[in-house]
Amino acid sequence: MVEVEVIDTTELGNRSYIAHDGRVAVVIDPQRDLDRVEAVLANAGVTCGLVVETHIHNDYVTGGYELARRNGVPYVLSAAESVSFDRYPVEDGDRLAVGGLSVEAVATPGHTDGHLSYVISDGEGPPAVFTGGSLLYGTVGRTDLVDPDRTEELTRAQYRSARRLAAELPDEAAVFPTHGFGSFCSSAPTAAGPTATIADERTRNDALTEPDEDAFTARLIARLTAYPAYYAHMAPLNRQGPSAADLTPPQPVDAVELKSRIAAGEWVVDLRDRTAYAAGHMAGTVGIELGRQFATYLGWLLPWGSPVTLIGETAGQVADAQRQLTRIGIDRPAGAAVGPVPGECSYRRVVFADLAALGDGLLLDVRRDDERATGALPGSLHIPLHQLLDRLGELPSRRTIWVHCASGFRASVAASLLARAGHEVVLIDDDFAHAMTAQR
Repeated sequence: MVEVEVIDTTELGNRSYIAHDGRVAVVIDPQRDLDRVEAVLANAGVTCGLVVETHIHNDYVTGGYELARRNGVPYVLSAAESVSFDRYPVEDGDRLAVGGLSVEAVATPGHTDGHLSYVISDGEGPPAVFTGGSLLYGTVGRTDLVDPDRTEELTRAQYRSARRLAAELPDEAAVFPTHGFGSFCSSAPTAAGPTATIADERTRNDALTEPDEDAFTARLIARLTAYPAYYAHMAPLNRQGPSAADLTPPQPVDAVELKSRIAAGEWVVDLRDRTAYAAGHMAGTVGIELGRQFATYLGWLLPWGSPVTLIGETAGQVADAQRQLTRIGIDRPAGAAVGPVPGECSYRRVVFADLAALGDGLLLDVRRDDERATGALPGSLHIPLHQLLDRLGELPSRRTIWVHCASGFRASVAASLLARAGHEVVLIDDDFAHAMTAQR
């Protein structure tokens, strides 16, 4: 059986893989912070013999080009993709040998036009198929990222690609998707579980259990939701052959310089948890709690190309944030401050049970449209978080704004943006399920 090492990037909901025969490895869809990949190769005692990309990624900057360059090995990419660098172009049915492994390219368009899956076998045990954004666990990759006007066309292609894999591979073939672990590249929530086989997908994957292509197409398109704005910049960066991440510490910045940058309208981002931020923060900062969703929402909200300065309690916190940001093409923070934060400003944190005290305050819901459609509080104004900066003019200046989302994280980001814009805010830091209870 092919040995497979999994490298999780939980913050973006993706996985990279290292498939090997005990001596030589194929690296599939590596992220840009290559120290993680190199550590896994070293721990497994294998060398990198080939780097393959399932597609030109829309949700992160690849490390594939640089990893192949460092190791002097082929960088395999679909011949149909237009890129500005030399690569090893492959088409449907092409086979490569790496050590004791056979690597076959299988055209699986849908998530992108030139999407490939790779079937890797050692000639003895069952094969492993690396499906990128095609066949995911229980569903498939979204089909509206290439061109919204081609969504139906690509959805139909995605349906046929998934069914082709199921038809051509044995039940025991292991399935290893890149997306589908929280990524916005998934067209729907994925099935639980760390691994799966083709047999598993035959029984649960909506592209395989739905016999009607028209019905599948209509259902997938209907459930597509908003995706991060920074996605628009990922494919162009990946077509240029991006360099590795530069994770050297950013320039230290003191409180005087922080205030100068804030006064100039720059983004100074406080990484502390939302409880600490609400209790006291520097005026004009943006609070985005460091965690799994940090880079996604900073990349979604920050005007592309704008400088960003980080505030962290520790150097490790800043380094973690920097690593997350480099994966989405925010290469170098403009600076960082580490240590205690001046508590010049604060705002209240409440739960949904406290809504009785709303008075003449405005209740603001910053969930996505699809979340709002499942239930909303009467009288609330709805502005999804990713639209908030463009719609600040719709908010009254003399009413206190009570802001909520589904769990408190996005509401905390919204509260900081509203406070930065001069509004008086109250953060509802609570699970939305409690809102329904409070209304009864």
